[in-house]
Amino acid sequence: MKKLLTLSIIFVAVTLSQAQQRPAYQLFDRDGLQVDFGLMLEKSAQTQVVLFGELHNNPIAHWLQLELSRELAEKFGEKLVLGAEMFETDNQLILNEYLSGLINERNFTAEAKLWNNYATDYKPLVELAKEKGIPFIATNIPRRYAALVNRQGFEGLEALPEEAKRYIAPLPPAYDPELPGYKAMLEMTGMPAHTNENFPKAQAIKDATMAHFIYKNLNRSGVFVHYHGAYHSNNYEGIFWYLRQLDEKLQIVTISTVEQDDISNLEEANLGLADFVIAVPRTMTKTY
Repeated sequence: MKKLLTLSIIFVAVTLSQAQQRPAYQLFDRDGLQVDFGLMLEKSAQTQVVLFGELHNNPIAHWLQLELSRELAEKFGEKLVLGAEMFETDNQLILNEYLSGLINERNFTAEAKLWNNYATDYKPLVELAKEKGIPFIATNIPRRYAALVNRQGFEGLEALPEEAKRYIAPLPPAYDPELPGYKAMLEMTGMPAHTNENFPKAQAIKDATMAHFIYKNLNRSGVFVHYHGAYHSNNYEGIFWYLRQLDEKLQIVTISTVEQDDISNLEEANLGLADFVIAVPRTMTKTY
């Protein structure tokens, strides 16, 4: 009887302890099996490109981006290349000037087109690149050109001078309007396809341009880690699809970030989003 009572007390204590834990995230593979950071790091070190999809205001995604990049920097040094959606291609010069120490941070932050959450979420990655002598590539199309596509379609880009075309993917870009992600964007507008078909094309030119500059700046003996909104690579579409158009044998690991009420299991809707899925509690604080 005494032994049974002791076991009951232990069971209750363990149950209460588990109930009081508040894990900040849980990592899953694409099939929904729980995995750890070590496996994600191992697979990232064995590939050529890591597409790290974030939720822009999620602190856990940003922290794991930094931790993964730090570990890969220790392994690959200058053979590691970083890149991000958050920097437009026409800002590469000023980014290079800052990384090399030619200009100070005050000039960099004043003149580069930085996102509002740069200081909290992306500065640590840029500073890591600066400290380690790692290239950091601005990959996103200048927003004025994406806006042009939204108004006039891909044809609008043809009128740009050759100097401007250096900042975008080669024209005309490949485009598959049947990709589920692009179809969903069109359906979101609530308009007939023929009236607003340029909306997903504006997204596609971003994906095509990011893929182009990732591929252009690959270090074949290292790894390229790219940071972007998860929707740019979820379900192996977007940037992933365009990279495969450039090189069908390219080795790519994809990572996505999702929010769930319960992170003990991966929700069915999030299965297969990426090779690794970071599930974060929906109540997690935001960076903005």
